[in-house]
Amino acid sequence: MNLPSFIWLWKIAAWSMGLSLLAYLMLAFTGVWMFRARTSHQFPFITPFVGGNREVRSLHYTMGISMVSLVLLLLAIGIVGTFGHFGSLGHSSHLIAGLIVVALVLLSAFSATQISARQPWARPLHIGVNIILSIGFAWVSFTGWIVVQKYLP
Repeated sequence: MNLPSFIWLWKIAAWSMGLSLLAYLMLAFTGVWMFRARTSHQFPFITPFVGGNREVRSLHYTMGISMVSLVLLLLAIGIVGTFGHFGSLGHSSHLIAGLIVVALVLLSAFSATQISARQPWARPLHIGVNIILSIGFAWVSFTGWIVVQKYLP
């Protein structure tokens, strides 16, 4: 690709990554909230003020869909930007880190759709994948910062 400048692409990527991390933190918060509401009886006095577990679950799903969309946008930006700038992929460990994060996010989303009383394996898988995802996000952020240094003047 012969694009005039990739700065606009990296700005989109930076915003997408920041929003992905924010979505991840909000997902962690709402996930813990749902877990505590499901396993304890400490929240009945709070429920009228926040609308109950249904609204928290709806927010959790919305943030999950947002995070999946942002991570897929980041994947597309990474492929287009790297291929456009270098003519090929695989110039750093950021590609591997990014692909692992994409896979973890998609596995998390899939396992979330399977959570039910009939499939007891789905919830522990979802939680475990999201704990591992925190390491993946740290790794992809670190390698991404190194890649960004290559593009700065």
